[in-house]
Parts: sequence; C-alpha cells; structure tokens
Amino acid sequence: MKKRSLLILMIFTVLRLVTFGQELQSKVTVVAARVPNTVDKKVFQTLQSQLTNFINNRKWTAEAFLPQERIECSFLLNIESVVETNVYKASLTIQAARPVYNSSYSTALVNFQDADVTFRYVEYQPVEFNESRVQGSDALASNLTATFAYYINIILGLDYDSFGPKGGDVYFQKAQNIVNNAPENRNISGWKAFDGSRNRYWLAENFLNTRFNLVHDVIYNYYRQGLDFMYENQADARSKILNSLTQLQTINQDNPNSMVVQFFMIGKSQELIQIFKKAPAQEKTKAIEALQKLDIANVSKYQQELK
Repeated sequence: MKKRSLLILMIFTVLRLVTFGQELQSKVTVVAARVPNTVDKKVFQTLQSQLTNFINNRKWTAEAFLPQERIECSFLLNIESVVETNVYKASLTIQAARPVYNSSYSTALVNFQDADVTFRYVEYQPVEFNESRVQGSDALASNLTATFAYYINIILGLDYDSFGPKGGDVYFQKAQNIVNNAPENRNISGWKAFDGSRNRYWLAENFLNTRFNLVHDVIYNYYRQGLDFMYENQADARSKILNSLTQLQTINQDNPNSMVVQFFMIGKSQELIQIFKKAPAQEKTKAIEALQKLDIANVSKYQQELK
C-alpha cells in the first residue's frame, strides 16, 4: 500500500510538472555601468533577479511545456542614463533561439535591440503584469513589465509560427493588445505609430496586417520545412529556404522598408552563408540576388562567401 501511494504521488508530481511547466528558460542581465556611483548598484541586481523570476515563473500560455521544450531566450537591459530619481532610460536586447530538429544546432528566432525603454523602479517594488490592465497606477513602472511581456509574446508567436502555419496568431494578438493599452507618459515612447518606423507598434502591426500574411508562411517554411529537414535532405531543405527568401523579397517589394522583413533578417547572415555555401552555383546566384535586397548591411559578406 505504501509503495502504491508513493507511485501515485510520483505520477501526480510528474503530471503537475507537465501541465504547469513554464514556457521560457530565460536569462536576464541588467547592466548599469553608465549609472553614476551616487546610485546604489545593488538596486539593479535586485531588479535582475525579480525580472528573471517574473519571466521564468509565470505561465504565458495555456499549453503544457515539457522542461526540454522550454524556449531559450535572453534579455539584456542596459541602463543608459538616469532621467530622475528612480527613473531610468535603457536599451533592451532580446534574443531567442529554436532548436533545429535532429541536431545540436539552435537557430535564432529573435535578435533585436529596442533602444527606447524608460521606466521607474524602486528596489523590491513588485514586478507584475496584468493582461487585462496593462497600465497600472504608475505608467513608468508599468512600462518595464509591459515591454517585457510584449517581447515575450512576440517570441511565443514566432516559435508557434515556426511549427505550424499561422500558429502564433494568438500571441501576436496579445502583443497588439499590449500596444493598444500601453502605458502613457511624456517620457514613454515606442508604442505609437508616430514614435518612429521601427518600434513596438509597427512590429505587432506588421505581424497582424493582412498585407504581410505571407510572412507567416516564410517563418514556417524557413524553420519547419527548411532547417528541420536539413538532416534528411539538404538539397530539398535548401530549396525551401530559398523559396522563403523569395517570398520575403516579394513582401519587401510590395512593402519597402517594412519592419517585419528587417526584423526577420537580423542575425541570420552567418546561418544563411553556411546553408548556401555548398549549394550549386545557380542556387547560390539566386540566394545572393535575394539577400542583396533583403540584408543590405551584409551584402559584401554574402558576395565574398558565396561567390
């Protein structure tokens, strides 16, 4: 009877872990090298710990994630300046990776820097986020968690899109909801169309705008139909990835300088070079033609490595 009770307890524990397992395995780093010594730097260590717990201990979806299925991501919050007492201006670098099937390789889902995050933080203040009430009583305090929650939903949307066509729609909608209800303050920007052409508003808008529907096919074909099948049939997988680039080029032609195209391409140059390095000459030429238009910053690198 004792053994049976122990077995039932073990099964129940495992089921709880599966049912309630968190989705993210995140590392948060807060850098305060530019903050003057008049500010106690221990505050930022506390913030780092609170943000880590906020991300990793919260359930962000209704899905069950096994420990090995958790999405690896990192957030680097670099404090650029002190606006006023307890109010800071920072940049936020977001990175997220997705494992490639049947390999030890992980491919980048997100590699992006948001250069405009202003927030209020007093040591040990609660780090909380409420989906139904994005803006709390203190807009500057709410802005920090709203920004983190926004990018977490973008990461989830991309991850789900990479495993199923338009699988991430619900999370892009959640990101859009954060945009629509974003904290408002004279020091806060990045949530409005007029705040610039490369911000949180436009990224969420692009993912949900029907003009960019093809981008979801690009994501699925690049990751699931392309990279995940590199182990099985490299030639066919490369063809799928090249087709994804061609689709992305179509989006770019129809919507010049759109944020979502540039967002997709950031940090992919080395991966794409390795993919097409062994391709036949004709396929290399097609890849270079597409990449020269999609990733202007790395044109010389593509020409040097792939020609």
